[in-house]
Amino acid sequence: MLNPHPDLTTSVLVGLGWYYLILFGMNLSWTIRSYKQDGEFSNGVPKAAIWAVITSILLMTSAYHFTYPPDGFLIEMPLWFKDFFNAYFSNPVLYFFLSIAGLVFMIAAREWWIKPTVAWVLLNLSLLFMGLSLTDYDFRQIVGKPDNVPIVAMLFIVAFFTWIYFTRSVDNDRRIAEGRPLFEQEDNEKVLVWPDLVYTELICMVVLTAVLIFWGIALQAPLEEPASSMKTPNPSKAPWYFLGLQEMLVYFDPWLAGVVLPSIILGGLMAVPYIDFNKLGNGYYTFKQRSFAVTTFLFGFLPLWVALIVLGTFLRGPNWNFFGIYEYWDVHKVVAANNVNLSEIFWPLLGGIPKGSGFLDILLRESPGIVLVIIYFAALPPLLGLTVLRKFFARMGVIRFLVFSNLILWMAILPIKMLLRWAFALKYIVGIPEYFFNI
Repeated sequence: MLNPHPDLTTSVLVGLGWYYLILFGMNLSWTIRSYKQDGEFSNGVPKAAIWAVITSILLMTSAYHFTYPPDGFLIEMPLWFKDFFNAYFSNPVLYFFLSIAGLVFMIAAREWWIKPTVAWVLLNLSLLFMGLSLTDYDFRQIVGKPDNVPIVAMLFIVAFFTWIYFTRSVDNDRRIAEGRPLFEQEDNEKVLVWPDLVYTELICMVVLTAVLIFWGIALQAPLEEPASSMKTPNPSKAPWYFLGLQEMLVYFDPWLAGVVLPSIILGGLMAVPYIDFNKLGNGYYTFKQRSFAVTTFLFGFLPLWVALIVLGTFLRGPNWNFFGIYEYWDVHKVVAANNVNLSEIFWPLLGGIPKGSGFLDILLRESPGIVLVIIYFAALPPLLGLTVLRKFFARMGVIRFLVFSNLILWMAILPIKMLLRWAFALKYIVGIPEYFFNI
């Protein structure tokens, strides 16, 4: 009997053959670049020899994909690795902590990974991981969806521009420490809008148009059958740019996730120029002179936005359950949802949950959560101003610091609530369904 979902088919191998052929071309150009710039080892062998060997292996790998039949094909993601990845990396707590650890490593080791050779090795490893993963049927169903392809591209684009920022900022930080002119100040010759800028924009427009035309021909539009209340998609996902908000709806009520938090994000972005007292870093790249601002932005953008898009795209499956990237999306997968409110954890320790349906009875029942929320938003800002953020308080003043600290606390509430939900099945800190008010 034929397998309806084979990991490897002739078309898949041919596609991967072209994929590795592209990698061969990329590394061939890098080998030439390395031969011209990287010099030789102590024994006189060019450092480009290593890349020449890698390039040759990629060419042979591409030829192997074009010529060998699917039966008995040897180059594919090992089963033990897929089982390990599905078992551990589909865990949302581990996923979130790894995203935070990746951010910390990226900042701490920025002077190492921005080196061209190191960055090229990391790019090759990520592309090889992608190529091996494409030998898995279930992985292809996720990343191969027409509306998921741009999300995969987005990950590489975000990584590229993050690399550009850190490359420029590390270079400028060194220049500042050595008393040399900034990168932006060297060769700062003014050019005319016409023809210099207009020609550049015209070329970019033509290239982008060609890419979009090819994209539209190669990938089918991700359209489905007409909407029907009798048959809804499972999972039903928002567009990629709203997946972060859709993920937030898992942890907060709609009034918070759909109205309050987005409004605070927009208001906070508008307030940044008015509460920022650091005038350094305007018009040039730097990290050391803007370390707190850059770190805060990267934390809000990468773990709390890009990572949520990845989570919603690749790990959220039917019934909004978590699945591994190599795992079959089984609509019959049952996950126990024993979510509890904070009051249901607190009061049983003291003998039982208070009874009654009156307004005061409800306030008493939810008083532990209400007290925590008041302490979080009322007591923490002064405490931060007297301790870890003392310098900010001294330079900002009371009003600007209160706005700044509350924006930080609102940003931190999302990962806090996510971890509480994942680790302790905590649904609401304050749960008052009688008045449709839940936090």
